[in-house]
Amino acid sequence: MQAYEFVAKPENGAIPIPEEFRNRIISDVKVIVLETKLNGFGFNEAGKGNKSDLLLPPVLDTKGWKFSREEANER
Repeated sequence: MQAYEFVAKPENGAIPIPEEFRNRIISDVKVIVLETKLNGFGFNEAGKGNKSDLLLPPVLDTKGWKFSREEANER
């Protein structure tokens, strides 16, 4: 599985795929839409922050999990 990330503005209900990716994507794709106000350079309109600020916090509760180094490497 290959992942590509780009910022696009929907046009008439369709999300245009940038020219650089069109020949690479030849099969079905999974689309996740994240609405943002990035200006194309990874910054929001106020000029602060970056794309990593848009990530959601983890939803997996790992409280109380304990692994030895060997167990963690096996996983």
